[in-house]
Amino acid sequence: MSQIKNVVLVHGGFVDGSGWRQVHELLTADGFRVSVVQNPTLSLAGDVLATRRVLRAQDGPSVLVGHSYGGAVITEAGTDPKVAGLVYIAAFAPDKGESVSSLIKDPLPGAPVPPILPPQDGFLFLDPARFHFSFAADVDVEAAAFMASSQVPWGVEALSGTISEPAWKKKPSWYLVATEDRMIPPPAQRIMSKRAGSTVTEVAGSHAVYVSQPKSVADFIERAASEVTRKSS
Repeated sequence: MSQIKNVVLVHGGFVDGSGWRQVHELLTADGFRVSVVQNPTLSLAGDVLATRRVLRAQDGPSVLVGHSYGGAVITEAGTDPKVAGLVYIAAFAPDKGESVSSLIKDPLPGAPVPPILPPQDGFLFLDPARFHFSFAADVDVEAAAFMASSQVPWGVEALSGTISEPAWKKKPSWYLVATEDRMIPPPAQRIMSKRAGSTVTEVAGSHAVYVSQPKSVADFIERAASEVTRKSS
């Protein structure tokens, strides 16, 4: 089996797919065919459908990558037959019947509390004044300010969407833990990655590690593509 060259990138809440730009450029330069899903982030079911549309357009097996809430999306969408492996980047990896809401309901003792503002018409935003510190501490100040100002409303319904059949129970997975994450505590990331049986790498980065350290993320995705090819051959 030739090495898998299709990569599908799935963003999380509060942001859109443009944050993957540098990862996209690095992977493309190395010969990968990269597609970026633009999740509406209105509901988990809707985001899974958006991801599966992109998967259907691929010309062969793909590595499916999710950041943050995108991890829940790939956990549900990853059962698609075109998905050869899953890559979680500082992401939620729910089990059957779990949702992002249930995973954040009881935070670990001492864990930082994300500065999520009260819902407005069923949508969530992060406090712009605390966005840099909580979401993107290692991102350039101006870039983080733009991310805060261009937030995508995250539907409360998306957080409550539950997983029907976790793809990581049948597909190999890789997990990049961001050790300086103030949105999803690193201990929680380690618990989820261990439960999923993922191959784990840790990087000293913020929740926005895919923006601040695109090479580390791209290299990790390429490693997964290479290893999943060997597993499938």
